Amino acid sequence: MQKKSYLCRSFSNKYEKMEKNQDERREQEIVYSRSVKAGKRIYYLDVRKARNNDLYLSITESKRRQAEGEEAPTFEKHKLFLYKEDFAHFTEGLQDVIAYVQTQLGEIESRPEYVPEEQAEQPAEEEEPRKKGLFGIFK
Repeated sequence: MQKKSYLCRSFSNKYEKMEKNQDERREQEIVYSRSVKAGKRIYYLDVRKARNNDLYLSITESKRRQAEGEEAPTFEKHKLFLYKEDFAHFTEGLQDVIAYVQTQLGEIESRPEYVPEEQAEQPAEEEEPRKKGLFGIFK
């Protein structure tokens, strides 16, 4: 019986250490973050630190879904990881397709702020004017 008790304590200690290491990694993982609200979607732009101390960009799209008959909404998430060696090519491609859409459609109006139905009756507070273009940096 003593062996079993020792094995359980040993496993428990190792498991606790693993959990602590994972928690520390999660806290250190994101070094800078910004969120962009766009209608029912929120984009999270997170700069993360890799194990080798290199930085990369994690883009997460979180889309609110309200199923019929359910009280609480659910969130559908999609992730994209962009590494520093691809930043220039990605930015160039993104600017190119945004310019193409703007030439095809002309001036693109900003989307009105999304207000969930339960908050729609309350008056909205004044906000700062929105910047034109994607994330306010591409025109």
